[in-house]
Amino acid sequence: MERDDQSRIFWIDARRYWLRPAGYATLLCGIDLLLASLFPLWSATAPPDANSIIQHSMVVLRADWKAAPEYNYYERDVENHGTKTYEVMMIRGSPYQRLVAVNDVGLPERENKAEQEKLDHVIAQRSRESKKETEKRIAEYQRDRHRDHRMIEELAKAFIFKLSGETVQNSRHLYILEATARPGYRPSDKETEVLTGMRGTLWIDKATFQWVKAEAEVVHPVSIEGFLATVEPGTRFELDKGPVPGGVWLPTQFIVQSKAEILSFIGHNTHAKETYFNYQKADGHTPLSR
Repeated sequence: MERDDQSRIFWIDARRYWLRPAGYATLLCGIDLLLASLFPLWSATAPPDANSIIQHSMVVLRADWKAAPEYNYYERDVENHGTKTYEVMMIRGSPYQRLVAVNDVGLPERENKAEQEKLDHVIAQRSRESKKETEKRIAEYQRDRHRDHRMIEELAKAFIFKLSGETVQNSRHLYILEATARPGYRPSDKETEVLTGMRGTLWIDKATFQWVKAEAEVVHPVSIEGFLATVEPGTRFELDKGPVPGGVWLPTQFIVQSKAEILSFIGHNTHAKETYFNYQKADGHTPLSR
């Protein structure tokens, strides 16, 4: 579904790179076992080290990434002139967003009927697709997911992690890890270039190795080849995750405050906040309300 706020075009891509909810799920057991053998759990008495915590958390993070397409959910976006809430559903292999509320008020009957007609049209259209058309549509969705996956895989390479302490939040015992850019890191593609100018903090659950919260900020300008843009210091990201039915954790909130220079002279500042809720297992064909 197209969004009205054109000023967010650049950060639509940034959102995809930072663990978008449409991008998580359960790892194959073979991969899980392989990684577990490479990075064995420490004993209960031995103090953990930052690298071991990160490696175990990456196994869990990949599992969540793989499981995300199995879920429908709602998304509430704070935009420049208010809020919009969408019902996000998987329909025959790719997601669809249906507008359900503006400024936290349900749509008037006429608008709600129009949105329902759009949804019915998409369901009917996708049910009539040829095999080639279906494969093309799903492939476009999977390209975004594969891009998310590359970003996840680059995190451990791009940063040096240091265990800075522990804390308790909502009865959960958490590790606190500080991340700084690794000297000599070379991005694998233009999307991961932004990692070279960032530092961050992770809060990781001690019992599950889940990322409860992640914060990152740009500390020096990074030019993004292909976007004709420079991400400026002051750009900040925040991601919060929580447990959902089925034993995985998926995002509950994403905040971005961006400062960028486009075409070397056009300033671009954006503040966006998204919350995700009411995750339910999807059947792949119908929306939450059906």
